Amino acid sequence: MPKSHNRPRKWLAPLAVAGAAALTAAAPLAAHADSGASYSATLNALNGSGGSGSVWITVNGDQAKITEHWSGLASKFMGGPFPHVQHIHIGAAGTCPTMSDDKNNDGVISTPEAAASYGAIGTTLSVKGDTSPKAGTDVKIAPGGSSTDYSRTITLDSKTLQSLRDDTAVVVVHGLDPSTLSAKAQKEKSPLVPSLPLAATAPALCGPLHAMPASGPDTGTGSTAGIEHEGVIGGGTALLLTAGVAALWMQRRTSRQN
Repeated sequence: MPKSHNRPRKWLAPLAVAGAAALTAAAPLAAHADSGASYSATLNALNGSGGSGSVWITVNGDQAKITEHWSGLASKFMGGPFPHVQHIHIGAAGTCPTMSDDKNNDGVISTPEAAASYGAIGTTLSVKGDTSPKAGTDVKIAPGGSSTDYSRTITLDSKTLQSLRDDTAVVVVHGLDPSTLSAKAQKEKSPLVPSLPLAATAPALCGPLHAMPASGPDTGTGSTAGIEHEGVIGGGTALLLTAGVAALWMQRRTSRQN
């Protein structure tokens, strides 16, 4: 991947030249999104789940190697491991919800209430088989128990890939311990699967995925190094836009003076 590109020699060049330079400088980012791009997310607790975790994703074309660890979630359900369906959610604000999104005041943020924050299912992070949104509530292929070490290479569809590029993809792990919910919430059914209790599909962990710099660590190592640099790519884009605006302003000022 080229690390340098031609840039205009004078920053007061016409806007067309400045715009071309910005597009040229941004080209490595576009290429990076499809060839060896890496993304990471810190999974934080929602709805008082008490859990935490991390996710790393490396994308090559439409293939994604996903490495994930989380712990501290509900352990048992009906005598077996608690199934925690999990997904890459897409197409919304790319953020995690807050308790202000609890519109019915039952003390639980449901997935419909969180839709404006993290959006719909783009990819199901199943342990085997189907990874499409259709498998989103299939508890038979979900990780089970209070913790997981998940590693799988899957195919991402075009919508999920675009959401990663747009910085709007969010990893969400679902499933709460019913005993921790309010009396009202314990009586409610899941809005996604009415045959299940609300706790089964309510979000327990959430983390926005952000692009890591090209020089970041191999995501398969499980290292958290480099996460502090999540804003580098976004900052670079902002600088390009700032330079373009400055060039336009100076060009117009010079024209008025002449």
